[in-house]
Amino acid sequence: MVPLWMFLAVAAGVFCIGAYGVLSRRNAVAILMGVELMLNAVNINLIAFWRYVEPLNMAGQAFAAFVFVIAAAEAAVGLAIIISVYRSRRSVIVEDVDMLKW
Repeated sequence: MVPLWMFLAVAAGVFCIGAYGVLSRRNAVAILMGVELMLNAVNINLIAFWRYVEPLNMAGQAFAAFVFVIAAAEAAVGLAIIISVYRSRRSVIVEDVDMLKW
């Protein structure tokens, strides 16, 4: 049986990679990919704690399913915004998007 700390170490690594992707990228699609990695790290933690703390209670799986739904909605809305910005500005570089500035 795999110990809990190994799941937590993998989740921390995936979260750090996602945070680095969000903070270091200029492309909006790459930033969304980093956010997805961070949400997947949260799911790993939820399932790991569910498995090791209370496997008979399904709350961990319910929260993980909820995070999957939120991640799908975030990806759909984020990509729709990126496509809209690309159509108007011909760029997906985050620094180039200043539509709200007058």
